[in-house]
Amino acid sequence: MNILGINAFHGDASACLVSGGVLRAAVEEERFRRVKHWAGFPTEAIKYCLASSKMTLADVDVVALNSNPRANRWRKLYYVLRNRPDPKFLAKRLASRKKRMRVPELLEQAFPNNGFRGKVEHVEHHLAHLASAFYVSPFEEAAVASIDGFGDFASAAWGIGRGNHIEIVGRVHFPHSLGIFYETMTHYLGFRKYGDEYKVMGLAPYGKPEYMDAMREIVYVAPHSAFRLNLKYFRHHTGEATYSWENGEPTSDDYYSDELEKLLGPARKKDDPLTQQHKDIARSVQTMYEDAAFELLNGLHERFPVKDLCLAGGCAMNSVANGKVYLRTPYRRLYVQAAAGDAGGAIGAAYGAYMQVGGDRKFVMRDAYWGPEFNDVEIATLLNNRRGELDQERCEIAHLDNEQELCRQTAQIIADGNVVGWFQGRLEWGPRALGNRSIVCDPRRADMKDILNSKIKRRESFRPFAPSILREHVAKWFELEDDVPFMMQVFQIREDKRGSIPAVTHVDGSGRLQTVTRDGNARYYGLIDAFHALTGVPIVLNTSFNENEPIVNQPSEALNCFLRTRMDALVLGNYIVRRTK
Repeated sequence: MNILGINAFHGDASACLVSGGVLRAAVEEERFRRVKHWAGFPTEAIKYCLASSKMTLADVDVVALNSNPRANRWRKLYYVLRNRPDPKFLAKRLASRKKRMRVPELLEQAFPNNGFRGKVEHVEHHLAHLASAFYVSPFEEAAVASIDGFGDFASAAWGIGRGNHIEIVGRVHFPHSLGIFYETMTHYLGFRKYGDEYKVMGLAPYGKPEYMDAMREIVYVAPHSAFRLNLKYFRHHTGEATYSWENGEPTSDDYYSDELEKLLGPARKKDDPLTQQHKDIARSVQTMYEDAAFELLNGLHERFPVKDLCLAGGCAMNSVANGKVYLRTPYRRLYVQAAAGDAGGAIGAAYGAYMQVGGDRKFVMRDAYWGPEFNDVEIATLLNNRRGELDQERCEIAHLDNEQELCRQTAQIIADGNVVGWFQGRLEWGPRALGNRSIVCDPRRADMKDILNSKIKRRESFRPFAPSILREHVAKWFELEDDVPFMMQVFQIREDKRGSIPAVTHVDGSGRLQTVTRDGNARYYGLIDAFHALTGVPIVLNTSFNENEPIVNQPSEALNCFLRTRMDALVLGNYIVRRTK
C-alpha cells in the first residue's frame, strides 16, 4: 500500500510517502518555495516524494491529511452556542474547514489528469501527532502526549501506545493551550515572526524566574492534571486576533490582551533593547511551561506506569523541557521524532491511515535524511557553470574520491578556525540541520559565535549554537547520557568540559546536542572523528546551512549562500571549494 501523507493549510506544510509501511521520503514545502514555514498546499513536496520513488498519483492508494474537520464537532457547537464568538472568527474556521475537504480538487489542479483513484483519509490532528512519534519509535509500548497550539479544536492529547494502536485518554480543548500561552508570551517579548518561540528558550537562561506569581495567574495547573488559561489575558478565542498566511508566509496578530500589559507592563516592541526584565519574563515563561507540561506527564505516568515516552506537537520542539524529562518524571526513555511539529503530522497522517487498515509496524525512524540528494555529476556541472564567479572570489576547487581524506582535510580546515558549509547526501527532515545541510565550526574557540554571526548568521547574540558529538563520548562530556539523533534535547555539559567547548556551551552550562553514529550518518561521523583525532575533542559546532532563509536544499542554494557570505570553505559532496584570500 502506498500512502501519501500531507500537512497542509498551516505553517510548515509538508508531505511524505509511506510504501508498504516503510517511510520512503519526507520533506517540507519551505525547502522548495524558499519561504520559512511555508503554509498552503504542499505541491512541490508531493512532487518530490512521488518522483523519489518513481511514482505518480495513480500509484497512490491513500492520501492522508493530518486534520479531520469533523473531529470534536460537539465541542465546537457547544463553544459557539455558549460564547457566541465574532462572526469573522466563525467565517475563518469554516473557510479553513472547506479547504481541508477539497484535497481531491487541489490534487487535480496541481496534477492535471493525475489518475488518482485512491481514497482521501482525514486523521484527527492530535492522533496524527501521536502517530508521528509512536509508530516510528523503537517502543512497543509507550506513554504518548501531543501538546501544541491548536488543531481540530484541541491543543493537547495523551494516552498510551501499544503495538499498532494508540488509545487517547485525555484532551485539552479550545481555547486552552500551552502552545498559545508560549506563542502569546513570545509576541509580548517582541519576537513576532512565526516560529520565534525558540528565541524565548534561548533568552530564558539569561534571566531568573522572578515572575512566577504572574505566570500562575495566567496559567492554572492542577496537580497531575491538565491546564487552563486565564482567558482575560488572551485574544485568540475572541476573533479579534487572527492567523493567516500571505504568499505562503504564516503570520498571526498579537494574542495578548490589554490585561496582560497591565499585569507585566508594556509589551516589548521589535527593536526595543532587551532588558533584564525581559530576560526574567522569558525564564518565567519557560518555567511555567515546564511546570504545566511535567504535571501532565507525571499524571499520565500515574495512569500508565511505563518507562517509555513519545512526545509530539509543536511544544515537543521545546528541547530545554525535553532535556529535563528524565530529571522531572519517572520515564527512562524518550522519543521525539525529527519534525515533532505540524510538518511531522504528514507522517502521522500516513501511519495513522496505515494502522487503520491493519498495517503492522516495520519501520523505526533512526535518522532524519528523507529529502532530495544530488550526485557528483550534478555538483561538477554546477561548479563548472559557475566557474567565473568562483574565480572572481579567488576560490580553489579540489575533488577527493577518498572519503577518509575528504573528512581529514575538512576537519583540518575547521580546526584552523574556518567556517565550513557541509552539503552531503539527503536533505534533513524537520527544522534541524543534522550533518547533511550544516555549517560546521570549531567549538573550542570562544569567539566562534561572534565569527559565525559576523560572517553568516547575523542573529541575536543570546541564541546558542549546537554541538554534534560522537555517540560513544556523550557520557564523558554531558551530565546525562542518551541517544539524541534529532537535536531535540538540551543537557548540561559537564562542568570540567565547558571551558574546552565554549562556542557550544550556553550561559547556563547547557548544550542542545546531536548524537552522531557511524550507522546513522557515516560521512558526518567520519568528519567529527577526524576532528577528534586532530584536537582530542569529539564535537563540532553545527548550525543550519542558511542565511535568514530555509535550510539549503539544492547545491546551487549552498553555493549561493557561500558566495554571498564570508564562509571560508564549502564541501559539496566530494568537492572542497575554498577561498584563498
